[in-house]
Amino acid sequence: MKKIAIVHGPNLNLLGTRQVELYSAVPFDEYFEGLIKMYDERIMLTYFQSNIEGELIDHLHAVGFTYDYILFNAGGYTHTSVALADAVAAIQTPVIEIHITNIFAREEYRHISLLSKHCKGIISGFGYTGYRM
Repeated sequence: MKKIAIVHGPNLNLLGTRQVELYSAVPFDEYFEGLIKMYDERIMLTYFQSNIEGELIDHLHAVGFTYDYILFNAGGYTHTSVALADAVAAIQTPVIEIHITNIFAREEYRHISLLSKHCKGIISGFGYTGYRM
């Protein structure tokens, strides 16, 4: 069985109510439950969200040596956090950077990711469907 961790950064706890025209009117917890059902026992999915940078680093360290993949949506920290980029570089588990919106079609400051060079790849702009990809 493959183990995949979904890790969300700041403000993503508000999915379903925050800027629904950009993100979704469906709470992510609800979508996550559907993902679990879709994969049954073939894939073990876990989900962690924090608005606190240090908690995200601790969680990456906790799953970064035992999981098969990490889907990491660092939210606004994507563009600002050297510490999270260092955490991604330090772990063995491949990290996929993921964004619900197309960050390259948004404000210019969102075009810069400090994480990308340490990630296996990027999924951006496919809404929640990106998590299934």
